[in-house]
Order: sequence, then C-alpha cells, then structure tokens
Amino acid sequence: MDAADARLAVSADCRALADAIGDYDATTALSVGQSLRADGVPAELVTAALTQARLRADAKAKFGEFAPGMAFSQAGLEQATRLQVAALHAARYRDAGLTRVADLTCGLGADAMALAALGLGVVAFEVDEATAVLADHNLRHWPDAVVVHADGLATVRGVEVDGVFADPARRSERGRRHSPQDYSPSLAALLELRDQFPALGLKLGPGIPHDALPPDAEAQWVSVGGDVVELGLWCGPLASRIGHNALVISHGMANELAGDTHRGEPRELGRFLAEPDGAVIRAGLVGTLADELGAGLVDPTIAYLTADSPTPTPFARWFEVKESMPFDVKKLAAALRARGVGTVEIKKRGVDVDPARLRKQLKLSGDGAATVILTRIAGRHSALICSPV
Repeated sequence: MDAADARLAVSADCRALADAIGDYDATTALSVGQSLRADGVPAELVTAALTQARLRADAKAKFGEFAPGMAFSQAGLEQATRLQVAALHAARYRDAGLTRVADLTCGLGADAMALAALGLGVVAFEVDEATAVLADHNLRHWPDAVVVHADGLATVRGVEVDGVFADPARRSERGRRHSPQDYSPSLAALLELRDQFPALGLKLGPGIPHDALPPDAEAQWVSVGGDVVELGLWCGPLASRIGHNALVISHGMANELAGDTHRGEPRELGRFLAEPDGAVIRAGLVGTLADELGAGLVDPTIAYLTADSPTPTPFARWFEVKESMPFDVKKLAAALRARGVGTVEIKKRGVDVDPARLRKQLKLSGDGAATVILTRIAGRHSALICSPV
C-alpha cells in the first residue's frame, strides 16, 4: 500500500462504502464489487472499500469492537499488537507514573491507542508514509496523540517524553528476520536509548535467544489463547521484576509465572502428562512449573512433564496416559483400532514425524477419539495414547 492508497482508505467515501458492505464474505466479494461498479462507483474506490471490509473482519480477533472504526494494511495488521496485550503494555507506563511516551515504530497505532486511552500523551513515530496516514486516522479520537512521519530512533532524543516504546520490524521483503541485530531498528540501537530514557519497553519476537537480552531487565513471554505472540522487554521503572516470566492469557484471564530458568529433574512416566504453555517453554520456566506441579520431565531434553496426579494450572494442559509404547506405526495403529479410535489429535515433540502423513498411515475408523503424543521418554522415541483431562 502506498500513501495515495492509504489516503483513499481513510477517506469518508471509502469508510462509508466499507460500512455499507458490512460483514465481508469472500464468496460474494466478487459479485458485490461488480454490482457496485455497475452502479457507477469508481473501481479504485470499490477495491479500497472491499479491502478495508476484509481487513476489518480479520482485525476483529485483535481489536474486537474497535476494528470497524479503524483503517488497516495487510502488513500492518499482521504485526499489530492485540488490543488486550497493548492495554497491558500501556498500564506499565501509567503505573510507573509516566505522562508522555514516544512510540518509535507505531505501525497502525495499536499501542499508541492503548497509551492514549489511559490518558497518557503519545508521540507516535512511523517511518512509512502510508502507515503513518493509517495510524493518524486510528488515533483521531485522542487529541494528545500525535503521529509524526519520521524515523523515531533518529528523532526521539530531541522530543520531550519520559518513556519510550518500540516494536521493531521483524520482517523484510525476503522474509522474517531472526537475529535481533537484523531488526529495524536493531535491538542494540534501541537499548542504547536507556541512557536518556530509562523507561524503555520493547516488543520483540518470542524466539529471541536468551543471551541477547540484557540481564537487568524484565523479559516477559506472552501467550494468548495458546499462541505465543511476543516477548516484552521492560527496562527501568517499567520492570515489575528482573528476570524471566511467562504471561498466559486465556478465556479472559491473565496468569503470570516467574522463576529461575533451571530445567527440572527427569522422572519415570506417570499416569498423567502435562504440556506446558508455549510462553512457559520460551521463557525457560519448565523447571519452575515442574516444581509447582510436583512433576518431572519425561526426558531431560523434552518440555513434557509427568506426574501421578494432575494439579490444576493455567500454565499447562494435562493428559491422562492410557497406553505407552515404543513408537512404531503398525503397533500404534493396532492399539488405536483396539480402542475403537477413529479420530486422533497428534502432538509431537522431539520426534521427526509429519502428523498429516501419520494420520493417513494409521487408517483409523471408529467412533472414539484420542490424543497421540509422540516424544522421547528417557531417550527413546515413544508413542502415548492419551485423553485430555
């Protein structure tokens, strides 16, 4: 999307037409577009309105009831922070007593919106002109939120703010950037801002190596509905504690696990198996969770836990182990048929198996359902037939 497309997307005519289109339906989009053009609506306006209607529908998962009033680009929506997570970001700045925050890479403005909604002043920088146009539209309800089309990293030191937030770009035309030094701006360049702005918060990719993170900050891995969505790095007064923690958001509840990053002790497979949430695994807190649950690792290198009884926890999903065997496709298929299992959920960890291909190889039929967990137990490839607790 270029700047002209963005200006068309936020125009009154485009927004009104997108409103009239309403709930986007891919199966009828072509006929709707043809009908609008036949009625004399300019083709470029029809295309823009249909695009915004589609993106609004996709944005509901992140922005809920706010999505219909916003403007989007595909790339901007993919990187945008979920509104409930942005609200948690913003609360850190408010609770630290800050009053004016610079968002160096505001994108569509999700985090800037959350900050402004809590009464904080916001200077939202965006280096891409088209995205800045969209962000300016999305922030129009807050007079103390200003969008600046500029390189935030190069400009922020001359701006009067008492805190900084940044969500550096982790994708390029060639794909995802895995090294934090390839982020735009790089992690090292952003961390240098702490000499002037101790209250620095960063939204980073959850796969970042632990040794790339400063030891005097709070690193919080966040999952929403089972998906690990980010690593929040919080410095100075924004940190509630130093070290690693996992924030698990599910069914409207947020739960936090903090501790040290020891691996935990292995033990023999018990009656129950626990699959830790991805945020717990990314944070390196499997051992801490094992201690809380009175559980042990099924293998020193695998993030599955086992115990004789399931302790309720928001940080893991429990399964009851019905049968355990060395992994062999024919033996597994026979065991499942003997149980009348026709539907399987296949989970794997530490075993190189294609679940879709395995499902075909099993050739199951029956009314029952089971979860098959393929993993290593004490170094051996194993198959567990389980049922969710």
